[in-house]
Amino acid sequence: MTTVAIRPAETESPAEAAALAAALLRNRAYMRPWEPRREEAYYTPGAQVARLADGARRWFAVDGETLVGGITLTGIVLGPFRSGSVGYWVDEAYAGHGLATALVREACRAAAEELGLHRVEASTLLHNHASQRVLAKCGFERVGTAPRYLHIDGDWRDHHLFQRILHDDPPAGFGADTGPDAR
Repeated sequence: MTTVAIRPAETESPAEAAALAAALLRNRAYMRPWEPRREEAYYTPGAQVARLADGARRWFAVDGETLVGGITLTGIVLGPFRSGSVGYWVDEAYAGHGLATALVREACRAAAEELGLHRVEASTLLHNHASQRVLAKCGFERVGTAPRYLHIDGDWRDHHLFQRILHDDPPAGFGADTGPDAR
């Protein structure tokens, strides 16, 4: 394994969509227990072009020209909530080498520094201990369990819920000295 780089996704690149489709297809069986069941069309460059243009923030891990992992920051809410949710995956050949941890750290860095988010949340299947270790290493804490939370691999599955508080600074326009009790 050469040096893997993490970079923002190229959201308007057909080549990026093709690389993503190839990576997802290559890892389809490996990721099946952790993913929703997908239509065949999902694994095509055309479907990934649309996905990359959906407004989510994404970062990819690349080894040379090969896409080997990714993280998506979705559900971004600003205002007083300032939160988002992450989901990530790593190529089977790269699992267990710290790549997921690096992806989560990069998404959290960007969430705090570029977007000014207060918190990031994630969820894992109850038995996904590897992903739970990644989240713990990245400063996430478990905040609960949600029954039948997501439809994964053909059934509604329970998930543990996690969050990481990124900072406690007030959001822009919501300063501590602007409320009704400010003096």
